Amino acid sequence: MSLAASPIRFPDATSRPLMTRRAWWLVVLNLLIPGSAQVLAGDRRLGRFGLGATLTLWTLAIVAFVVWLLWPAVVYTVISTTVTLWVIAAVLVFYAVLWVILTLDTLRLVRFVKTTPSARAWVAAFAVVVMATVSGTAAYGAYLATAASGFLSSVFVAGPSEPPIDGRYNILLLGGDSGPDREGMRPDSMRVISVDAETGQAVTIGLPRDLEYVPFPDGSPLAAAYPEGYGAIDGCEVDVCQLNSIYTEVELKSPEMYPNAVAEGSEPGIEGMRDAAEGVTGLEIQYYVLIDMQGFEQLIDALGGVDINVETPIPIGGDENNENVDSWIEPGQHHLNGYHALWYGRARYGVAGGDYERMERQRILQEAILQQFTPVNVLTKFQEVASAGADTVKTDIPQSMLGYFVDLASKTRELPVTSVDLVPENGVDPTEPDWAYIRSLIDGALVPPTEAPAEG
Repeated sequence: MSLAASPIRFPDATSRPLMTRRAWWLVVLNLLIPGSAQVLAGDRRLGRFGLGATLTLWTLAIVAFVVWLLWPAVVYTVISTTVTLWVIAAVLVFYAVLWVILTLDTLRLVRFVKTTPSARAWVAAFAVVVMATVSGTAAYGAYLATAASGFLSSVFVAGPSEPPIDGRYNILLLGGDSGPDREGMRPDSMRVISVDAETGQAVTIGLPRDLEYVPFPDGSPLAAAYPEGYGAIDGCEVDVCQLNSIYTEVELKSPEMYPNAVAEGSEPGIEGMRDAAEGVTGLEIQYYVLIDMQGFEQLIDALGGVDINVETPIPIGGDENNENVDSWIEPGQHHLNGYHALWYGRARYGVAGGDYERMERQRILQEAILQQFTPVNVLTKFQEVASAGADTVKTDIPQSMLGYFVDLASKTRELPVTSVDLVPENGVDPTEPDWAYIRSLIDGALVPPTEAPAEG
């Protein structure tokens, strides 16, 4: 067919059926291959620009998908840096505007007055809905990219990455409670999560808050102050010389022990807890994550709740005598919202048990969160998660490591998590801890013995 005979560029304007079919072709082509309508029926310069932009976008999407299939950590790293997110936002705004321009120009090319009257509204409505959907999605994506950039900048620090130690990353996870009845914030939940840097296999080590005579690694300011362990000689600077008191003492009484903590994205109290965790476990801890329990409720709600199998009745409110209980979380499978998840992990009175039972529930809750909250889940609810997380989470994990850890977490979800809780049930006496025995428990979990080969 010659160009002059093309019914798209040179239609028979006296034939309303032909002009109607042409109108539908143009708006559908504008949807499927933006720019093609202009190449076939309008301004070829604009059309070639639109086609070039479309093909570039398709190429980038295909390359990103292939890289994600082969090297997902690369994609996660690229999209978790502030500069990249702003570039993505700018690109999405460009395409949102381009699609509006191409759609409006396509509607001009349709020549509605020549089409069948009954089809005009349908053609126009289809084109406008598609334009609003495509351009609106791109604009919303740009908004999310800028919001993500702000969130990452507020939570994660800018700094160099740390290499794995003996093939593992060790992260101190602190659950802090800064309630109105507390002087400062005292960590109520303390775990060290050790993750194999290649496989994602994870071991969690539960540290009871009432652990006494905590040792500190050589070179620690606290080791100089307490050479025989925390509070072993002449007590300490706070009322109770237990593990979770170290944060309070350092943060409120002796912040000068860690003068560089704030500049490095931490706090003196957190650095004291890091040294304590290293002294207990014998592991060098590269990073910490602090979750303020006051904001934990909003974070769980933002993620849509969490599924937990509750084994014993959990009181909401009340005291050690189970008096003044507001309500109960009954045994059974539950989808807990933030409020109830917070009480599931926090309650320690009456039938809920004491600190050790609470440690076990917190471990279950943490593992449930790890299993249920995927990157896709977080992305679909990102606005709510970012709003809650910015006020809830504090960490010294650098942005440059975020993509790597997201990919590593996806591997961890596929593997069983080994847990070592330093509690009496496992032979640990928190009032007279045997540090050699504790280290043997941890070493056995990190490097489990292999089965001897069967003799043939």
